[in-house]
Order: sequence, then structure tokens, then C-alpha cells
Amino acid sequence: MTRNIKKISEARLWNSWDSEHPASMRFLPLDLDLGFCAYAASKNSFTRFPSGAPGIRLGPRRIDGNGITLSLAHAGTELTLTYDKPDPFTLRGHWQAHKMAEWGLRFWVMVTMSAGRSRWHYDPKTGELSAKINEQHVVVVGERLPLLPTFHAGVDALREEYETQGYFCLDSRGERGVFAVLRYHLEEMPSFTFAASVGKSRAEALKRAKAALAKPFEPVTSIHGGAFDGALDAVRDVVGWNTVWDCVNRRPYTSLSRNWVSQKFGGFGVWLDDILYHALMAGMFDGEVARENLRAVWAGATKAGNLPCLLTGRDAWIDRTQPPIGAFICWMLYQRLGDRAMLAEAWPVLKANHEWWWATRDGNGDGMVEYGTSPVGGGLYRGTKLAAKDESSMDNSPTHDEATLNTHTWTLDSADVGLNSLLALDGEMLALIAGELGERKEAKRMAERAKALNARIAERLWDPERKVFANRLWSGKFVRSVAPPSFYPLLSGAARPDQAATMVAMLSNARKFGGYWMLPSVTRDDPAFPDNVYWRGRVWPPLNFLVYCGLKRAGFPQMASELADNGFRLFTGEWRDRHCPENYNSVSGQALDQPDTDSFYGWGALMPAIAVAELSDINPWSGWEVTHGDSICLGPLQTPLGVATIEAGDGVLRISTGGKSRFATNIKGRLTHLSVGAKAASVMLPPGPSGWVEFPDLGNRVSVPAREKALRLDVTRGKS
Repeated sequence: MTRNIKKISEARLWNSWDSEHPASMRFLPLDLDLGFCAYAASKNSFTRFPSGAPGIRLGPRRIDGNGITLSLAHAGTELTLTYDKPDPFTLRGHWQAHKMAEWGLRFWVMVTMSAGRSRWHYDPKTGELSAKINEQHVVVVGERLPLLPTFHAGVDALREEYETQGYFCLDSRGERGVFAVLRYHLEEMPSFTFAASVGKSRAEALKRAKAALAKPFEPVTSIHGGAFDGALDAVRDVVGWNTVWDCVNRRPYTSLSRNWVSQKFGGFGVWLDDILYHALMAGMFDGEVARENLRAVWAGATKAGNLPCLLTGRDAWIDRTQPPIGAFICWMLYQRLGDRAMLAEAWPVLKANHEWWWATRDGNGDGMVEYGTSPVGGGLYRGTKLAAKDESSMDNSPTHDEATLNTHTWTLDSADVGLNSLLALDGEMLALIAGELGERKEAKRMAERAKALNARIAERLWDPERKVFANRLWSGKFVRSVAPPSFYPLLSGAARPDQAATMVAMLSNARKFGGYWMLPSVTRDDPAFPDNVYWRGRVWPPLNFLVYCGLKRAGFPQMASELADNGFRLFTGEWRDRHCPENYNSVSGQALDQPDTDSFYGWGALMPAIAVAELSDINPWSGWEVTHGDSICLGPLQTPLGVATIEAGDGVLRISTGGKSRFATNIKGRLTHLSVGAKAASVMLPPGPSGWVEFPDLGNRVSVPAREKALRLDVTRGKS
């Protein structure tokens, strides 16, 4: 634990690390837990406000925990709970009751404190609760004395006392114990503030805690206004809430959903591609959180090179993996964060995983790969067709219906167009990583193999009769069902111009992938579409994300923008209720219309992340892009310049860091390949009327004439 905690910045040590109880806070170095509980006498019901309970609404928050808001309801009573941190070692909490379902005297709220077997002491004269833990001192104070301090063996004993003896019981009242409870009720304290602080001495901790009580709360404010209003806020909130402490491996990571992962999977669950997407989104705010997610993935690599599909406290699916997006994610994070050490750490793992695909998944030796399940490990479903389908992440997709698991090769007898395209992209990105790390021979080998695979995709996986990319059985027959991965040849660069244009036309075809909500996970005219079960017809954020990236790479920015706008409108329909769904009904746009959709799922935030990318994106083919169009205020956002704010209004786009302007222009449209250095800067400008570009660091404002085609502008200090 010490090694992992030392890598965590001080600003994040107090946080909502407990995945099962979002209203609780933990100070990691001391294993110190501050819990928040309630008891309603009307229902004789005690609660710790568990994740996924209907009475919990996860509100705005900052990733570092300095600003957290929850709306809580229990037995009809409603209140808001907020936390902030006046300094990294002090946590302040405040509740405010809004609706009373019973007399406030009968609705009790509790602040609990525990840290292993450390003993707590309560001073009845001052109302101070304190403990010494590993040579550190902790003090908890409130703006008023608690109505009742009690001590118990643990939270279960507290629950039992309430539910068997009610709130009049005084048997546990005391001044010392290992599990301390400060009890209040809403008649006396409908609004209340408390603070907990850690210090080298009791006096230091007490001084900080008391000072915190006197400071006003600062609400978590929006970081994104104007076009796609609130998209960046949504990504921040989802990443923040789902970033938890893995109590089994003793490390932080961004879980799939705090609603069920820890509870269902025995403490943690690393589902490969989910965690990689979480790393990508975390990088928009915090490189530290991004790296933590990458390391959670790399830690699971097998000796054979496989990155397992799933690792949990109860199971390990090392016989299968998931689609190879790791190098793509890592390269984009490198472009954003400039962290070469991150690339060096990722390179051997990603290289070995890439080779594993070729060694184990080209079942018929034709130079194209298939999904499969290797005869290793003891993971659930190993050796079944379901396991091979799991590897695709699109477990029950109709694109797998016609395939058979070959038990000699342990692969499906179907070359998958999405998999081959992503493997080609993986090779291309690995070539970029190798080149950056000075591995020139490896860079050349990876690039050549990716290029050759792309050529095979364009030739063998293009169905000339239907004019569509599709999976192809070993028999030579094309699979009937077509899904969004058929667009992935645009992402890998495999699609020829005529093929790409034909595929893009399907996005406007209401019988295919068009319609009011995009993209259904199979064409709307497919017999499986009405099933509306998981990957049989529903809209999935990762599919939208990869298709969006493919459209941009292939030169269809307008269609990419339409997909981004459509996806954000779909997302906001549920986000009004603070739902970030795993998937959606592609007809009604509802998310919770059937039981298989989680309501606060990590990769659900890809929908608003795509919207942010419309305004500011960083990708392998256009570098740093910024769009000057509608009025926007976006930031703080991690960029190649560091933490920046991007604002547009009154005809001027401005990028600032630390309150200082670093780039400005009145030229409208999508600006690409933006680079701002201490001695030189450059940008690719779109066609359009005359205007100006300013790089304040270089002392330059450059007049730009009208242009009929894109123009690259290079500027050095004092010159252009």
C-alpha cells in the first residue's frame, strides 16, 4: 500500500475512495474512514447510503475530492451532503435538510470514524473526537456538540442497535472505543458543518479543523459553458465518482461503476478496454489518474503477453482479452500529457500483447485474426463460444451468430473486420511509440505489418455485392449482420476513398445506421435489431467513439460532428437525472427501459467526451485541434500547453494558462496541428477569409490573407 500511496498527490489523499459508499470519505495513508449514516424511526431503517441505492444522486464534484456534492434520500427525508478540503489534510462536511418525511427528532444522522484498531477519545466538554494513528493525530469537531457520542465494535453493531433498540438507547454512550459515532438529529441540526483534520500533533490537527469551520464553502462550479454546455463537467464528474480504492490490490483506479463492481466482483474489477477508456478521459483533467488506470491494466499482463479481458477478486479471464485499443489510447495520452516515461512503461506490455494476437488468433493462417479463447487458466466460460464472443466486448452481437468456435485453433471461424482494423491501428500506434522511444527497427516492422494488414482488410473484408465491410467466415461467406465495427477500416486507414464514402452513406440511411438516435449496434433492418438486448440493437458509447474517430481520420468532419451532436443530445436526456448510462435504446433514447443497463457507467462518459473533442481534441492525425465557432468556455483542461482554458466570444478564440494568453485568433473553423513553444509555434488554418493569429509568448500577431485551401502557419520569435 505504501508504494502506491506515495504516487498519489497530497491533494487527493482525502477522497471518496470507498466504492460501495459514496457518502463516505477516506484518508488513504492512515486507512482512516469517515462514514455518513442515517436512521429513520418511521421505517426503523438504518442506511450507509450504498452505491446504486435509489435515494442517492451523485452531484458535481472535482476529481481530487476538494468539492463533492451528493443528494441523499432515506425513508422520504431528503438532504444534501457536501465535502471540501480547506487544505490537503483537512476534510470539511456539511449537510442541509430539504424535506422532512417525519419529525426531525426521529431522523438521526451520524458521522462515524474508524481506522483499524486505533482507539478514539471523545472530550464531552469540548465535543472534540481524537485519535493517534501511526504517529499522526486526527481531530474531528463540529460547529456544535453532538447530541450523543457512542462507541461500537463496528458499523454492523451500530445498525443492530438502532434497528433493535431505536434511537433512545444510551447503552453505547461513552468516551473511548475503536468505532466512534457522533450522532445528530434533524430537529436540532437540520443544517450542520463538521471537520476532520490530520496533523503531526493534536494541536496542529485541532487548529486546522477549527479554522475550517469558520471558512465559507465554495460550490463546485461549471467548467464548460457555451457550445455543448456541461460536457466537460459531465466527464469530470463521472471519472471522479468512479475513481475508487481497490482494496484487494491496494491501488487507486477508475472502476466500471461504483454501483456494483466492488460488490459483485469481490473488491475490484478491471475490465480491460473500460479501464483504458477511463485513462483516456481522466487524462483530460489529471495525468496522475490516467497513469493509475494504465498501471492497473499493465499489472495484469500474462507471461504469454495477453492483457486479460477481466480480472476481479473472484476470477481471471486470462484465456481471452479485449479489442486492442491500448496503443491508440496511450499515444493520444502522450500527445496530451507529453509523458515519455508513460510511453516507456507501456511499450513492452503493448508490444507483447500485439505479438500475442498474431501468435494465438490467426486460426487458419491467412494473415487475418479472429476472436477466441485460449486453453489456459480457469476463467468462467473458458473454452466456449461465449468466451470468444466476450473477447470482442460485444458479447451477444448478431455479427457472431453465424460463427462457430473451432476447438482445434480455439478461435471463431470468422475474420472480424473490427478486430483486424483495430489490430492494424494498434500496430501503427506502436510504430509511433517505438519511433519516439528510439526503437527504429521495431517502428519500421510494426508500420509495415500494419500497412499489409490494412491492404488485406480492404481486399478481403469488403463485400462488393453489398458494398460494405463485413466479417467473413473461413468458408468465404460474408456474415449477414453488419455493426459499427464495419466502420473501423476508416479508423485504421484501411478503407479506400470509394469504400469510405459508401460506408459513410450508411450513417444517413434510416434502414441502416441512420435514424433519430445513432449508432445502433446493428443495422436497423437486421432481424436482431428489435431484440433491444445489450449489443443487439442498442446504442453504445464506445462504438460511437471509435466511429467518430474513424470519420475524422477519413476526412468526414461534418458527419463526425453530426454523430457528436446526436450522441450528446442522447446523453443529456439521461444526465438531467444524473444518469450516465452504459447503453441506450436506439429508438426511444431511454437507457433504463430494460434491466441490463447500469445507470452510472464509466464509458458512458465517452458521449460527452466526444462533444468536448468537437471543441478541443488531440489525436494522431491532426494533433491538437481547436474549433472556433460558437461561444464557449472550456477548462481547466489538460492540453499540450498544460492546464488551459479555452474561450471563444466576440469573434475571438483564446487559449490561456495560469491566466496568461498563449494563443488567440479571430479565424473561424477547425484549427489543427496547433503547437505553442517558447521559441516557435505553428498551426494549420482552415480555408476562409482573412484574419489574424497571435502567439503572445513569441511577441507575434500575424495577419493572414484569405485562403482557398488550408494554410500552415509557422512562427518563431519575432518572425513568421
